[in-house]
Amino acid sequence: MGAIARVVAAALVGAVAFGGAFASARARAGGLLDDPFATLDRTPPTRATAWRGHGADPCARLAPRVRAWTLADVVDRALCENPQTRETWAAARAQAARLGVGESAYLPTLGFSANASRSRISSSGGFQIPAQDRISPALSLSYLLFDFGGRSAAVENARESLYAADWTHNATLQAVLLSAVQGYYRLFAARAAVGAARATLRASREALEAARVRHRVGAATLADELQARTAAAQAGLALRQAEGTERIAAGTLANALGLAADVPLRLAPPPAAAPAVQDRRRVRALIRQAELARPDLAAAEARVRAAAAAVRQARAAGLPTLSLTGNAGYTYSDVLNDTRDWSIGLSLNIPLFTGFSTTYQVRAADADLENQRAQLAQLRNQVALDVWTAYQNLETARDTLASSRALLASARESAAVALGRYRAGAGTIVDLLNAQASLADARRQWIQARYDWYIGRATLARALGRLDLHAARALSTAPSPQKDPVR
Repeated sequence: MGAIARVVAAALVGAVAFGGAFASARARAGGLLDDPFATLDRTPPTRATAWRGHGADPCARLAPRVRAWTLADVVDRALCENPQTRETWAAARAQAARLGVGESAYLPTLGFSANASRSRISSSGGFQIPAQDRISPALSLSYLLFDFGGRSAAVENARESLYAADWTHNATLQAVLLSAVQGYYRLFAARAAVGAARATLRASREALEAARVRHRVGAATLADELQARTAAAQAGLALRQAEGTERIAAGTLANALGLAADVPLRLAPPPAAAPAVQDRRRVRALIRQAELARPDLAAAEARVRAAAAAVRQARAAGLPTLSLTGNAGYTYSDVLNDTRDWSIGLSLNIPLFTGFSTTYQVRAADADLENQRAQLAQLRNQVALDVWTAYQNLETARDTLASSRALLASARESAAVALGRYRAGAGTIVDLLNAQASLADARRQWIQARYDWYIGRATLARALGRLDLHAARALSTAPSPQKDPVR
């Protein structure tokens, strides 16, 4: 047993020495062996940047928490901290590694093996050969020479899948950007709604006080005071609901930024921007631009090409392969003479019958290709619908913004007149409460139209495939802010 242990120990020492030499060589090679095919160069450099994108990493200049965040700060934080960007970035890097696996098939494989043994031969007649120790290291070589395009199809499949993963990452970045922009404006819309609800509550309390005064002096009935009190209670309830909506909007925005929903946010208000008149004849041109720029459409096209390569790969699996093989070995024995052996040759493998597995693999690949083509066609239609809908929503918000502002001014004057008439005894409590309800509704419409237009700009940019980091930051630049007419 001691001799066997020595033989095994010698084999282990040799294996460790070989492994150490290989590790040392790998360390000296540096990054060359980490990514010899440079597949990571075909992926976004960081989780917050786009493939084939422009600009520096936004994560390198995140705004500190001590100051209020602008919209530009919000989109930077969303790109860097939202888990969706990390997920698709990691998926792209994983697909890059799979591309490296496919390209490695063009290189030979080299293996090393070693056997160590101790043996003794004896017969029943007493004949016995002394125990002998053997160590047999060997090298093996295999190199695929020809496979009817199977390797090239596998590489193309992996490459197009990498393109699809990269474009999917770009689409995710745009979705995260849109989510952050929408969350930012919706939070300020909710805050404006709270301000409008407070203004409505103040007006309701003024009406209630006027009703009380008139009832006290006998100029009005108790019914007037009760109606005014009901209206004030409803205004208070509306204020509580608006405050709850504001808290939900704050939590939604924090979630889009990769933060816990209860994290307080300090935000700078959005600047005002004058709505621009769109050329209604440009919609068809915008749809064509979107078909060229939308990253999700580019990802779908890459998946179609990957599926076509998978069909060729499945067909090549049932064809012959030709490989170069080689072996070299050495056997040491402490009893017999040492031996050396080597061989080199060609290996032809012809799959004669595989149980029809190749037939069904090709059929499945053909069906997958047709599926991807159908999804691409559906997505093209969806892109056109997205552009059309976003364009019309933006136009509607632009038209509504001007009319709702005029409506708000008119409703404010009407409510003031109604309050004055009621105090003077020339109007009824019903007229006053109706005027105040119209004013509250006008406030809500103006707030909704204002922030719908803000969000509509970002939504149209997303539908066109143009909502990159530069475009998102440009949304926060505008002339000096206008005063909020909600009072």
